[in-house]
Amino acid sequence: MFPTVNKSLAAAALSALALSISLPGTVLAQSAKARSPGLSLESASVLVLDQASGQVLYGKNPQAVVPIASLTKLMTAMVVLDSQLDPEELITVTDDDVDWLRGSQSRLRVGTVLTRDDALRLTLMASENRAASALARAHPGGRVEFARAMNDKSGALGLRGTYYAESTGLSSANVSTAEDLAVIAETALSYPKIREYSTLRGHDVPVGGRSMAFRNTNRLVASPQWEIGLSKTGFIKEAGRNLVMQARLAGREVIIVLLRSWGKYSRLADANRIRQWIEAAAGIKRPAAKAVRKKTRGALSASRTRGRAS
Repeated sequence: MFPTVNKSLAAAALSALALSISLPGTVLAQSAKARSPGLSLESASVLVLDQASGQVLYGKNPQAVVPIASLTKLMTAMVVLDSQLDPEELITVTDDDVDWLRGSQSRLRVGTVLTRDDALRLTLMASENRAASALARAHPGGRVEFARAMNDKSGALGLRGTYYAESTGLSSANVSTAEDLAVIAETALSYPKIREYSTLRGHDVPVGGRSMAFRNTNRLVASPQWEIGLSKTGFIKEAGRNLVMQARLAGREVIIVLLRSWGKYSRLADANRIRQWIEAAAGIKRPAAKAVRKKTRGALSASRTRGRAS
């Protein structure tokens, strides 16, 4: 499923990964000034950035090079859109798109035919690995050229801690930093389709003559407490649970990067802590917890009628 990678680039990324793990004190020292009192987060690497000013509102190990799982798909989407290939061209899921490395499940069976645009939508909204793999395979030059384009764009953005081996994020060789991912998120925001598709609550996709319902992997997009402009989740064993979002909080456009969160819901809890912290600083009074839960359950219930998690 994965292409042959550039050995020198991979070695450099892995060396940076080893350094960030073996010398945590150095990384901590770099981010200590950005820490803020009154906010304690579970995620091991965090960056909260005010877009308008570029001010780091909160930082925790923001330069640690770590596996990023399906956060990879933000770059995958940018490369697909940069290629300007026909969005209505049909792409077939093949055995080559099956995850033989981890055995992850997919609702897109071998033989499924999708438009490139629907494959992109499922890649961003539902984090469909077979869709992301098929997009790379259908790229001119195949997966090898696609991975090269991902790294070329990363280099053009000046991202020194980022490397891509493939398009899905299933490989732990795909690495980045919270700082780099903030740049990636800000760049991705300039693509209307990435903004739209990554924040859809759910979508029905025609597959094999019938309609198949998919749902966003980030439940916060359905929450009335959030106004989210971009979203991507990611998880593999080596990376933990990750989340990148752009959201409007207390009148500020904010980018949030949460990496290496190990609890099932801890990345979502961290995101909500950040929201509450920013709102409290702005003097915004939050509704009672019971009312919030009731509203959120209603929004989530509505989203489930439009699609199921893959």
